[in-house]
Amino acid sequence: MFGFGMPQLVVILAIILVVFGASRLPEIGGAMGKSIRNFKKATEGKEIEVKPEEG
Repeated sequence: MFGFGMPQLVVILAIILVVFGASRLPEIGGAMGKSIRNFKKATEGKEIEVKPEEG
């Protein structure tokens, strides 16, 4: 998962907890979940077109 191990994820979560506070974590988590879902919906079925190099 993005090259992060468990120790790195724990540190990131601790930093988020300090910055935003425990009361806002559910709100932030919900917003992140919605954002990820919307991104997946928007990119679903889309393919990147690769053009051959001219030269």
